[in-house]
Amino acid sequence: MSLGTLTSGGLAKETTATASSGQLPVATYNVENLDPTDPASKFTALAQGIVSNLKSPDIVALEEVQDNDGPTDDGVVSASRTLSTLTSAIGTAGGPAYSYTQINPANDADGGEPGGNIRQVFLYNPARVGFTARGSATATTANSVTTSGGVAQLTYNPGRIAPTNSAWSASRKPLSAEFTFNGAKYFVIGNHFVSKGGDYSLHSQYQPPTRSSETQGGNQGSVENAFVDSILAAQSVAHVIVLGDLNDYPFSTAVSNLEGGVLTDLVDTLPAAERYSNVYDGNSQVLDHTLVSSSITSYDYDIVHINSEFPDQTSDHDPQVVRITP
Repeated sequence: MSLGTLTSGGLAKETTATASSGQLPVATYNVENLDPTDPASKFTALAQGIVSNLKSPDIVALEEVQDNDGPTDDGVVSASRTLSTLTSAIGTAGGPAYSYTQINPANDADGGEPGGNIRQVFLYNPARVGFTARGSATATTANSVTTSGGVAQLTYNPGRIAPTNSAWSASRKPLSAEFTFNGAKYFVIGNHFVSKGGDYSLHSQYQPPTRSSETQGGNQGSVENAFVDSILAAQSVAHVIVLGDLNDYPFSTAVSNLEGGVLTDLVDTLPAAERYSNVYDGNSQVLDHTLVSSSITSYDYDIVHINSEFPDQTSDHDPQVVRITP
């Protein structure tokens, strides 16, 4: 008896379309506990994915960026080395000279790998989008919304959303920021909701499986929706983009509470066969999402499958990108 011959099924990693000069491409990518102790090959692969497969989006929301010494639990919270290594790799791969904005978390307060201090970060291309820092928010400073000349404005740019609210206990706090593109303002919120690590598996002995993360995830969705409501109360036609790893499904309480009748989850606009960003225990599922407010009406949206179904994964999540036409 002999094994058959291995033949290719033709599966290839996807490459998204190139945005036109008049479009604003915004992406999200969970980079899976990235830190400077990772091999250079991981930084190279992430850079190639951002440049070649995502076509160098103008704004990239990253999740799971660790501090400068990764899981070493010594009080270090800065991620400057992690981010400089990544942006340098992107430049080497032919991408733009990205700048970044983020807020260091309080030590060991946001869950994830102990000592790693994961956080959300926005990379942005200053040759294409504008960013003006405002205020000096810390890990525990709550952002808020004001108006200036009838236009909504964040008190802090960037700033975290309700970071001391119990909904974010031992979990990542959302990062909110303002960017401008072709004279228009965009409010972008990067997310990494509570982990589903404590939930029972789909095929556990307990059916239906207990999903303990869903209560906290639902609360997180509600808290963030209230913040989005405050932006839209200040300016009903504000452009809001909410994206990242929500760690839950399109039909979940977390996502429906976040939508709250004012945001549209773009995953729902894709053909059913394209609705996955992660494969776990053989289950193809959507954990990563991009949501937009009603003022954003013209867009192309794509989950770019480069990791979830391949053995040479750079991350356990697929990135995604929305190209917005103002």
